Amino acid sequence: MFRTSSRIPFLALTGAVAISLLGWASPALAGSGGYTDSFMPETCEFKSTGSNPFFILETGYRLVLEGRENRKDVVLTITVLDETQLVDGVETRVVEERETADGELVEVSRNLFAICDRTSAAFYYGEAVDNYHPGGGITHEGSWLAGEGGAVAGVLMPGEILLGARYFQEVAPGVAMDRATVVGMGLVVETPAGTFTDCIRTKETTPLEPNDNEFKLYAPGIGIIVDASLKLTSHGFSPLFGD
Repeated sequence: MFRTSSRIPFLALTGAVAISLLGWASPALAGSGGYTDSFMPETCEFKSTGSNPFFILETGYRLVLEGRENRKDVVLTITVLDETQLVDGVETRVVEERETADGELVEVSRNLFAICDRTSAAFYYGEAVDNYHPGGGITHEGSWLAGEGGAVAGVLMPGEILLGARYFQEVAPGVAMDRATVVGMGLVVETPAGTFTDCIRTKETTPLEPNDNEFKLYAPGIGIIVDASLKLTSHGFSPLFGD
């Protein structure tokens, strides 16, 4: 996802050095395969509205990505809602992701984020997932909440981007353990919504499905512009209801 345009310096740093510059604790590397899984939230004053170069958490901001998956036309709409939720003592903002395939609703998730004032990192506090099945049933695989079942907040997008940085986005053992590695910086990316410069590329994996990986691209001042086969078709602030 999301915002604030700035040119980011090229830094080829990994491991404890990168974590130190990000303001994260190097002991978090222990037992996590080199991915940071502890982000010192106790040192933050959290805000439920804000942004960093690649993430906008401001009410009404919307991204639409479209593409073909499994021979179907997929549309992913991401909207920052005018709703907050208290999670593990932190006021978070709700970001809705709504996905359709050939016009049929596939998934709706309500993701919970807050911005750390010290680092501008976008902390990820959980999500409520509704999976819609062709037979009419709804399931909730992937739902988690920080402070419950051993889950703690991860970081969806750091406030400062370092090439090679590796971090957990979700820390819900056995449920949601997505993690990201920054694998590219300074990229030029073409999408139906336009051509973007100074983009970053991340590779997402999870220890829950070791053979799966996914690449995403983010543009400064915009947020996510490529999600696997989906590409950005529109972005900006929209009315939240009736549009």
